[in-house]
Amino acid sequence: MSYKRLVAKFGTNLLTGGSRQLNLGIMSSLVEQVADLHRQGQEIIIVSSGAVAAGRQKLGITKERRDIPFKQVLASVGQSQLMNIYEQLFSKHNIVVAQALLTKADLIDRAGYLNARNTLLALLDLGVVCIVNENDVVATDELGELIFGDNDNLSAMVANLVDADLLVLLTDIEGLYTSDPQRNPEAKLIPRVEKIDAEIERLAANTSSPSGVGGMITKLEAAKLATASGVTVVIADGRKPDILKHIVQQENIGTVFPPRTTKLESKKRWLLSGLASRGKLTIDHGAVQALKKQNRSLLPAGVVDVSGEFQRGDVVEIFDSSGNHIGCGIPNYSARDIAIIKGAHSNAISSLLGYEYGTEVIHRNNMVLI
Repeated sequence: MSYKRLVAKFGTNLLTGGSRQLNLGIMSSLVEQVADLHRQGQEIIIVSSGAVAAGRQKLGITKERRDIPFKQVLASVGQSQLMNIYEQLFSKHNIVVAQALLTKADLIDRAGYLNARNTLLALLDLGVVCIVNENDVVATDELGELIFGDNDNLSAMVANLVDADLLVLLTDIEGLYTSDPQRNPEAKLIPRVEKIDAEIERLAANTSSPSGVGGMITKLEAAKLATASGVTVVIADGRKPDILKHIVQQENIGTVFPPRTTKLESKKRWLLSGLASRGKLTIDHGAVQALKKQNRSLLPAGVVDVSGEFQRGDVVEIFDSSGNHIGCGIPNYSARDIAIIKGAHSNAISSLLGYEYGTEVIHRNNMVLI
């Protein structure tokens, strides 16, 4: 299988079965599919809707209210309910789950982006299935709207964040159609979209989504973001048996959006552009060999000089002692911190600084070599 790391987004319409409350049968089936892939060695992150529906069910509220503060109340009540269900379902498969509540502001902020990335990658390394959702309780802007507003775009951000191979958007419709299949029985499924152009966007605008926050439009927005980052995107009907297995096996199902660039090219274009570079690190010969030949992280012992004023999470350029450009990376420490710990062993970081953000100056996952 070519898809090693995937992000699976479960929509509200799917998790509720089109009703006003969570459907445990559907959730159990989805969890079982994730567990099967997990046992086969796939790395999986779930972006889950359903907190508002769970809160409404818990509070026994039937009256419809669409104001944002009330939705935040429902999400606050429902988030623990949603996680409790996932916890119980995954425990049957002896899989540990974690929760990550994110806002767009978390990912725009450089340090927040780095912290979220490192945490999610560490959870994947430990074999933990992380359930991600927007932190609806605090995620509002001055217009009173949710910053992400839907979990489609959040899932694309997460896929980009962890360098996923595949983003699966599971909903209650099979994919993108030539027209709305709920209104037109002659509508045909579009199996593959090479480019999201104006005509594709027009088709998406004509596809309804009665109860979910996002519709096909937001799924296209997510597909744009993810494919630009080198991620394959599939929109499919999550109610179909073993849908995740069929998608991972690259069977013809749903609508596929192939990546518009490789992940490496996408990352290089951002890091090596120099536009985001805030500083420079010079490393010794041993560190160069460790980075290039052993795919290792950059440790403080290998740093011989630091220049520029940068913070942790900024982009820095990496040079060898002869002045050759080695690559670029996102450091775990600021220029001031690195000036103190350069040349030291990793186990001395805490005593030198009084705190520690990790044993590496730059983790290999946050580095691109030329």
